[in-house]
Amino acid sequence: MLKTLQWSKGTLKLLDQLKLPHVIKVVSCKTVKETGEAIKKMQVRGAPAIGVAAGYGMAQAALASKAKGADGLRQDLAKAGAYLKATRPTAVNLAWAVDRALEAARANKELKVEALKARVVAEAVAIEQEDVRLCSGMAAHGSALLRDGDQVLTHCNTGALATAGVGTALGCVITAHKQGKKLHVWVDETRPYLQGARLTALELHEAKVPHTLITDSTAATLMAQGRVNVVIVGADRITAQGDVANKIGTYGLAVLAKHHGIPFYVVAPSSTVDLSLVSGKDIPIEERSADEVLFVLGKPIAPKGTKALHLGFDVTPHHLISAIITEKGVARAPFDLTLAELLGR
Repeated sequence: MLKTLQWSKGTLKLLDQLKLPHVIKVVSCKTVKETGEAIKKMQVRGAPAIGVAAGYGMAQAALASKAKGADGLRQDLAKAGAYLKATRPTAVNLAWAVDRALEAARANKELKVEALKARVVAEAVAIEQEDVRLCSGMAAHGSALLRDGDQVLTHCNTGALATAGVGTALGCVITAHKQGKKLHVWVDETRPYLQGARLTALELHEAKVPHTLITDSTAATLMAQGRVNVVIVGADRITAQGDVANKIGTYGLAVLAKHHGIPFYVVAPSSTVDLSLVSGKDIPIEERSADEVLFVLGKPIAPKGTKALHLGFDVTPHHLISAIITEKGVARAPFDLTLAELLGR
């Protein structure tokens, strides 16, 4: 498969995830505005990939700045950062990457404008390279929790398409498969954008991992029938006490898993953990266009005039989560203690 993101001489090339799996199209973003639009429209998606893209958006803003002095450049970067942060407010990786770029510009006060621009670009490249390493770490820890013969349920897309590396939750699954563990994956279609059907199924197909696509509403029946014995998902933001914001539908799966005594694992890089927020109630939840519910792949599916609500994410409370897996290891309850200890914060 093509890489999710590629940076070349100021241009960010993105594999357009709205077109997959039947059309492979690369979108070339040459400005911070174009990169922001690609993030907002979900041509690039997945919290880690959004963070990497935002880092490169800041690099584009630096390169495009007409400022004659360092202070002017920092002001241009602050404006670009505010614009990028507004595109997808729930995924903390985006704000985290923007803040890293801003800090790189602030911390190197001795540099002149051109050198400072180069420093911001270097920070963006470092964010991408770091994500590759973080994914490998998560895959190592997460795959160890998957057993030979597991029937795995996953939601949304958490593989290479959502990151710069092998992925988060799906990266763990594919790594376990490569280790020789015989797994079968139940793939939630993930309405309304169908990331499971269009993207996760594609990645599992490419990796030759046995899988079956299901409607989101089928998960409860499969659990009741004993045909699921582990649920593994990603995250867009994790609070200090372990509450998790993830793609809408995740909370329902966690409730079902708890009822049926099934382990519920969350996989995310340490950059997704936001210790500044204690409770999931404090996480801003993105409300997206109603048209994303009223239309499927560009075709209307409801009567004209129908209203629709599309919350992009929900919050799963920490007491429903069996473990949170990061590149640094596995945290279990009480998460308010184990997460901070694991991350050294």
